[in-house]
Parts: sequence; structure tokens; C-alpha cells
Amino acid sequence: MATVLLVIHLMIAAALVAVVLLQKSEGGALGIGGGGGGGFLTGRGTANLLTRTTAGLAAAFFATSILLTILANHSAPRGSVFDNGAGAPQSGTQAPAAGGDASKAAPARGGILDKLDAPRAPLVPQNQ
Repeated sequence: MATVLLVIHLMIAAALVAVVLLQKSEGGALGIGGGGGGGFLTGRGTANLLTRTTAGLAAAFFATSILLTILANHSAPRGSVFDNGAGAPQSGTQAPAAGGDASKAAPARGGILDKLDAPRAPLVPQNQ
């Protein structure tokens, strides 16, 4: 369901970008459309059509954004990072003693910071 909604969301976003670029530029910046060259719609009809299309696509974009947020919220695990009690040591770990080595005090919990702090093999082999 989320994948289908995401594809629809991306198609709406691409269409919204295209419709905005087709509108007549007031300042002469990036407006692709709006050049006088005899289109199938008059200037006023084009403005009304593009304005309504932009409004409809914008509403659809916001609706799919909200629906994607709701779907992501339902599939996410419940809880908070504050539920762990980050200030207090977790069960099974001890705070390091004064003057002690912090690496010996608590075992690794498997987080991303523990993986970054893990010792690595040297990149260049050492010749002995």
C-alpha cells in the first residue's frame, strides 16, 4: 500500500513541477509556457486552467504526503528514546569507576557508535 501511494506521490510531484513551469512567468525567469505563439487556449483560459490544475495537484500532493506520514507512523515501532532512561545505566552494565578505563566497564550494546569505535585492521600491511 505504501509503495503504491509513494509512486502516486512521485507522479503528482512531477506533474506539479511540470504545470508550474508551464505557467506564464511574470518576471521573465523560467516560465516555459506563456509565449505568444498561438496556443490552443487563449491567455485567460490558459491561466485559469493552469491555476486550477496547480491547485488540484497541490491538494493531491498534500493529501498523499499526509497519508504517507500516517502509514509510516503506523508501521513504526512504538516507544521513545526516553523510555530507556538514558541517564541511568541499563541493567547488566556498570558505570566506570573513578580513574578506570571506560572500555572495560561496559560491554558494547550493538549501536552505531559502538561500531564506529570498534578497532579496525590497519589499511597498510606492516612489514616486520
